[in-house]
Order: sequence, then structure tokens, then C-alpha cells
Amino acid sequence: LKRLSFGNRFLFIEICAVRSHSYIASTTTILKKYDGAIPFAAWLKNYFREHKKFGSRDRKTVAHLCFCYYRLGNSFSGKAVEEKLLIGLFLCSSESNIMLQELKPEWNEVVEKNLTAKFQYIDAQQEWKHIFSFSNYLSDGINAEAFALSFLIQPDLFLRIRPQKKAIVLKKLSEANIDFYLVGDQCLRLLINTKIDEILRLDEEVVVQDLSSQKVLNALTTTGFQPVRIWDCCAASGGKSILAYDKWQKIQLTVSDVRESILINLRKRFEKVGIRNYSSFVADISKEDFKPPTSNFELVICDAPCSGSGTWGRTPEQLVFFKEEKIDYYASLQRKIAINASKSVKPNGYFLYITCSVFKKENEGVVSFIQNNSSLQLINATYYKGYKQKADTLFAALFKA
Repeated sequence: LKRLSFGNRFLFIEICAVRSHSYIASTTTILKKYDGAIPFAAWLKNYFREHKKFGSRDRKTVAHLCFCYYRLGNSFSGKAVEEKLLIGLFLCSSESNIMLQELKPEWNEVVEKNLTAKFQYIDAQQEWKHIFSFSNYLSDGINAEAFALSFLIQPDLFLRIRPQKKAIVLKKLSEANIDFYLVGDQCLRLLINTKIDEILRLDEEVVVQDLSSQKVLNALTTTGFQPVRIWDCCAASGGKSILAYDKWQKIQLTVSDVRESILINLRKRFEKVGIRNYSSFVADISKEDFKPPTSNFELVICDAPCSGSGTWGRTPEQLVFFKEEKIDYYASLQRKIAINASKSVKPNGYFLYITCSVFKKENEGVVSFIQNNSSLQLINATYYKGYKQKADTLFAALFKA
């Protein structure tokens, strides 16, 4: 701008303002079309594929505006979409940006202030209460305000370094000039948009796994527990199974899930990881007639289907589209799965119940149900509060047979 003449400078500013208004208009159109049926990131990718007019920079800008909007949840409900977009951009930004400079210069001047100050600046001190609309269901162990405000901050990307791979992983990241932080001995924190697959061999050298998820076996590993037979009964993509394998190595692993397609993908992943000594089967463990494969497991991992409310910082559209009645649906499903799966734990073995939810009904409620309907003894129950660390929030309860 300093090299432009006085007249050209104003022309440039005017062009930027027009472009900013165009981004706001395009984003508004997109938000009105989305219905929450599939994850927003996947839906938006398809939308851009169908609308070729958006260049790379356009896609990035519009996507960011969309996510800023959804991070507001149900706050500022009386505002027009266009105004709410700018509020979202202001609250979710920590440094000056051209769009705020052109459309809300007074906000841009204070954009680096903390969230409390920014809410005060726009005279909306109580709006944080409406970001997360399900506070009545929130566990007592979760700080409602801190959790709500965490949605305005994009979570980081976390990697778990696999055994004997630390030296090569750190070397590759350093040579590629990638900014990272080592959290503990095996966990890496990076910016969410880091194209890590271009640098590291995923599942061979590192596993993409949230900070909290990396901790869920801690209660077992600190006791010197050495399981042989482990059943991951809701294995999904296999993150907890791989974590168990990397911690204990010589285990006989059994994995199951409700659909064969899930296990097909899991087997492909296990091949990359190097897990070969395992068995798998398809089962709906919530069914009354479910028969456990055996009652001889030293450890059953039950990472139960849930609302995912502890991970909505990565899918903030759920703040708007999640239906309250789904909480009871998941809690009922979890109770059935937990009781059926726990029957496969051998005497003195362990049952580990996990969710990525912050809802009491899905966590403490299910723990009480297990205690009242089985002989399992609760060892401990823990919230891994990722909302304080730009990570997911998980719940884990460890029982002993």
C-alpha cells in the first residue's frame, strides 16, 4: 500500500471491501443450503467441487467464515447471518485480518484482546451462555463457561509417535521447517492445517490421535498391568487398539464393530501399523441376544458410540444441528453395550468404558448403571479436559471384575 499513489490506495481499499462483501454473500448462501445431514466439512468439499468459481483462496476464506459462524453455536440468535458472520470472525480471530479491516475496522483494532474483553467490547457479556445450548445435560466435572468459550478457538492437530520412531519423526519435521511442540515424550502438537501426510508416514511413524485420546489407558499402564487378551468391542478406526498394541506389544487382540465395512478399513490400517496377531468379527453388542465371544479377556475396551459432544470443537456445526433427544438415545445404547461387553471380562480383569462426550447421562449415568447391574467394581472415573488445551474432551471409567 505504501508504494501506491494516494488515489490508487483508495481504489485498492474499495476493491478489497467489495471482495469482502462478496465473501460474506457467498458464505451466507452456503450456510442457508446446508441442512446438517452429513458432516459440514464433507458437504462443503462437495459444494466446492460442484461450484468451480471458487479458487483456492476463495475456498479457504469461505470455509473459515463458515466455521467461525458455527463456532458461535446458538449465540447472537437475533442477528442477521451477515452480521453474525462478522461477529464470529471477530471472536475467532486473534490477529488483524483484511476483512475486519475493511468491514469492521474498529473491531480489527481490538481483535488481539482476550475473549472476555472482546465480548465486553461488543456489549455481549452473556452471549457465551448460548454457544453451547445443552448446559442442563453437562457433567458437573466440566466448567460450563470455559467449555463454551473453547468453541471459539480451533483445536490443534495431535500426533502420537509410534515406538522407536521418535528420532526419525523429529528429524523429518525439523528438516521440513514444520513448527511443532512435543507434549510429554510421544505426543506432538501442530497447527491443524499442517499437511503432515506429505512429511511423515501415517500409521507407520505417527498416528493421528487427539491429546486426550492418547491418555485413556494411563490408569492401566501405571499399575504394571500386562494384559494378554484384549477385546476392543467398538473398534471403529482402531485408534485405541493401536494405542494398546504400542503400549503392550505382545497381546492377542480381538476387534469388533457393527458393520463389516468398518472392519475392512480397520484391517487395512492394521496392515500399515504392523498388527497381525488379531481376530475380528461383526456384531451389534447392544442386542439382547448377543453372545460374547469368550469370557476370558484381561481387558475389554468399550469406546462406546456417543454424542461426540467433547469433540464438537472440530465439528462445530453440531452446536446448531444436534438434537437434544439424541442424548437419551446414546445413553440407552451405551448401557446395553457396556453390560453385554463387560460379561467377557475374566475375574480380576478390567473393563474400560470411554466416551468423547461431556454429558452426564452418557458418562456418570452409565457408570452408575454398570455398578447397579453388574459385579464390576469402579476403580476410577476421569475427564480428560481437552477444552483447556485446544484438544478434545474425553471421559474414561475403569472397572475391575
